[in-house]
Amino acid sequence: MSNAAPQMPPSSQNFMSNSGAEMQPRPQSMMSNATPQMPPTSQSLMSNSGVEMPPRSQNMMSNTMAQMPPTSQNLMSNSGAEMQPRSQSMMPNIAGQMPPRSQNISNTSAHMPPSSQNMMSNPLNRMPLSSQTMSNTPAQMPSSSQNMSNTMTQMPPNSQNKISEQAFITNPPVYEQSGQSHIPPLSDYPLPQPGRQYPSAPPMSGQTMTNPGLNRAMPPPMTNYQQGGYPQPGYHNQTDMYVNQRSPYPSGPMSSTENYQPGMQPQQARRLDPEQMPSPIQVIQDDQRTKGGMFVTNQIGLVPPLVTTKFVTQDQGNASPRYIRSTMYTVPTTADIIKQTRVPFALILSPMARVEEGEYEPPVVDMGEIGPVRCIRCKAYMSPFMQFIDAGRRFQCMFCKATTEVPAEYFQHLDHRGQRMDRYERPELMLGTYEYIATKEYCRNNIFPKPPAIIFVIDVSYNTIKSGLVNLLCAEMKSIIKHLPVDVDQTKSNMKVGFVTYNNTVHFYNVNPCLTQPQMMVVGDVQDVFMPLLDGFLCDIEESETVIDSLMAQIPAMFADTRETETILAPAIRAGLEALKASECAGKLIVFHSSLPIAEAPGKLKNRDDRKLLGTDKEKSVLAPQNNVYNNLGQECVDVGCSVDLFVFNNSYVDIATISQICRLTGGEVYKYTYFQADVDGDRLVSDVITNVSRPIAFDARMRLRTSTGVRATDFYGHFFMSNTTEMELASIDCNKAVAVEIKHDDKLTEDEGVYIQAALLYTSCGGVRRLRILNLSLKTSSQMAELYRTCDLDAIVNYFSKESVFKVIESTPRAVKDNLIARCANMLAAYRKNCASASNAGQLILPECMKLLPLYVNCILKSDAVTGGSDMTIDDRSFVMQAVATMPISTSVVYMYPRLLPLHDVDPDSTDLPQMLRCSIDKFTEDGAYLLENSVHMFLWLGVALSPQWVKAVFDVPSVIKIDTDRNTLPILDNSLNKRIREIIDQIRIERHRCMRLTIVRQREKLEMVLRHFLIEDRGNDGSPSYVDFLCHMHKEIREILKP
Repeated sequence: MSNAAPQMPPSSQNFMSNSGAEMQPRPQSMMSNATPQMPPTSQSLMSNSGVEMPPRSQNMMSNTMAQMPPTSQNLMSNSGAEMQPRSQSMMPNIAGQMPPRSQNISNTSAHMPPSSQNMMSNPLNRMPLSSQTMSNTPAQMPSSSQNMSNTMTQMPPNSQNKISEQAFITNPPVYEQSGQSHIPPLSDYPLPQPGRQYPSAPPMSGQTMTNPGLNRAMPPPMTNYQQGGYPQPGYHNQTDMYVNQRSPYPSGPMSSTENYQPGMQPQQARRLDPEQMPSPIQVIQDDQRTKGGMFVTNQIGLVPPLVTTKFVTQDQGNASPRYIRSTMYTVPTTADIIKQTRVPFALILSPMARVEEGEYEPPVVDMGEIGPVRCIRCKAYMSPFMQFIDAGRRFQCMFCKATTEVPAEYFQHLDHRGQRMDRYERPELMLGTYEYIATKEYCRNNIFPKPPAIIFVIDVSYNTIKSGLVNLLCAEMKSIIKHLPVDVDQTKSNMKVGFVTYNNTVHFYNVNPCLTQPQMMVVGDVQDVFMPLLDGFLCDIEESETVIDSLMAQIPAMFADTRETETILAPAIRAGLEALKASECAGKLIVFHSSLPIAEAPGKLKNRDDRKLLGTDKEKSVLAPQNNVYNNLGQECVDVGCSVDLFVFNNSYVDIATISQICRLTGGEVYKYTYFQADVDGDRLVSDVITNVSRPIAFDARMRLRTSTGVRATDFYGHFFMSNTTEMELASIDCNKAVAVEIKHDDKLTEDEGVYIQAALLYTSCGGVRRLRILNLSLKTSSQMAELYRTCDLDAIVNYFSKESVFKVIESTPRAVKDNLIARCANMLAAYRKNCASASNAGQLILPECMKLLPLYVNCILKSDAVTGGSDMTIDDRSFVMQAVATMPISTSVVYMYPRLLPLHDVDPDSTDLPQMLRCSIDKFTEDGAYLLENSVHMFLWLGVALSPQWVKAVFDVPSVIKIDTDRNTLPILDNSLNKRIREIIDQIRIERHRCMRLTIVRQREKLEMVLRHFLIEDRGNDGSPSYVDFLCHMHKEIREILKP
């Protein structure tokens, strides 16, 4: 083979992500000039008895071998790790023939299915080409010798349903009823090296940005390059890993001559099927079948359905899993078991989550002047866990065991079972979730709060005027503010609104309904911003409708000719803070900002854009805030109940890592629209703002977690501020945010009592009512480790791991975070194997049933941009996704870590259900297909080159795929059922996400395809990150190391 390798597809153009996040195409790992490692020449053959025969010594090969042909170049394992040659000295006597399946060595010797990207096989089970015979060897291999199934007999599974090495080739893994999953023998598989750094390429010089947005760097064209790898004597520049990138979409039935090349024998040997690996889709389907429908919360430690399952919660004493989930529902009685297993004990709380159809909002209990009834010692609130004694005159707290006198106004007699006679009339004695009306003691300064306000803070500098942002916001403001949230039992919103604009000064507006025209007041002293007016700034949207309309018409005209490019930010936020403080109400600032704040003012920032640091030990120097101005301002905001959401419209570096600290501390979030243009991205922005202001939200909140004796909350992850070790302060929290809390043992537990948890959220509603939302959860306890593994919630574990990881990255190094996650995953599975699984040989990988997807999901975390995003993306993109992951509820983190892939080419236009989800691998793509891929942040529509012209005409109104305009981000509205159904599917998915994802159309074999492939999480990454199969094998190796005597 020539040393000149095939040309890599050209660099991807930049394009806008659906979140607006700027992304760079991910570089290839194969760009190192190091000579690649060649795999061994053969795998072992099976004799007819099914016993593995040692192969023939390698030195018997001809010393005058020619270089391997291109089709034999695809031999590297997906991990890129060095592969050890197998001895061939005892090859069965086949008269000097070449050993079979030399192309598929790394996978078959491991007894694991290959990554779909590394074998060029299609979903139709096409076999890879046989390698050409070596030059100067006397005979070519007959095709019959290449088919392992002809030279072996299948061994039946043993009595424990473990799969023998022979049976694995044709049979899927067996999952035992006892709750453990058996993966076939994995010994001797070439494994990825943990923490290995893969070479990456810089962005192409002179790269144009014709498709604004997702700015992920692509490697430059590779000419005369050598693949990265490890040197191995005797092999030179023969591994063409990029061959799978060139033509990975075979479609149609395989003909007898297909893929035949002169001098090559047809390959008939089987390849290992990736479908045999534990599938998230199968798990989702099984859970829907077994746990869909009604979920009744009347049992202690009852494991809820998965978040992907459609179910209706019937609250009978434990809070709905939509509000609170635990990583485990049977808690070990000792800390030693937790230490051995390393399974995290954590809670994921989303206290303002939406209820589903058929469920009820938490009932509101008004106790009048006496207020909520609480334990005298630990201050826990009355709940179904409390036990009434002494004929109902006292109750014992299940959290701290103290007894408390029942207030006279609350007294009720007990029945013959010791239960209160009015039990069924009181939500706090029957339900897991309910609310109390708070008394003055629970309010700031003992004064009942006013209705909260929303203040729109708009950047009116040159960039926002030019992009059309200011015109768009002013034109749509009337429809936006009509969506303000309405409180329970109210018919209209009580929330007030106010308006601030800024460039290098701050402008307040008086929209008092008594005025005929709005008044503008300019504060030029940005060093010490103050509130220039008291009355008229915050207004009722109905009373001031005419004045607001006039203001929205005047703002674009006032700043139309501005040339101001240097902007401020911190003084504008302080302006909103001072306005809320002066009005003595809580609220939220929605800030629309465009550029790095470089004007002379508090919060001025330096440009420290150095993406080469990402992925290195120095990355925290650009991912941590560069000063404390925004942290300090955030703490001031929390003190007055002021939350901040940042809508960023950047054309260059804006330092989200620093300015987003104010969102992190106040319970807010960041939205990002890189290269925003109103005509292209306007609808998406307006949708996001309306969703933001209309969703269920709590203002000026405090949340505290109480646990029963023996365990306590220790670590907290999310967007909030903590001034002490027990209470989270949230200027706001909405239905799309979750916090993670780690629980640790501080004493031994008893097996008969259980663990009780109560989360209390004190907040001001959108109607200005001070309330307490109480969430109760009871968990079992056990001294048996096996019980722990039977009752874990893997989705909650993954959510906790991801939140922990993005916070640890700021404190530690990426290598340490990855290694810790890998070690923890291996320890969790090794402890199960050692203490809970039935005896089996070391070559068997055994997984607990509820954790059989743990290796897949941990690999997803390790491959996610939030945890390991490198120099192929911008620093702002990395900071943006880190912020997003830090607040994700489980329903969002599931699809972010394992994206959803849906086929659209065979959609039934009359159906109302979403298409069946596919495994996230290029193996599922066909040339005549159309597929939708989404992960809650990005959405891609991939179109195969052989897609039916009829489908293309119906959906896009063009004659062929090549005529589709891939720069557009919407589908045309056509009068046919298929076009309507495809648009409905896209809209339905967008409704499920709180950010309106930008649709990116990708045509097969074009530039943007490499960006889409980054999200095909089961395949080997463009950067060399391991495939699902590789990582599963690596886990097996780690487990065996741990279990060595």
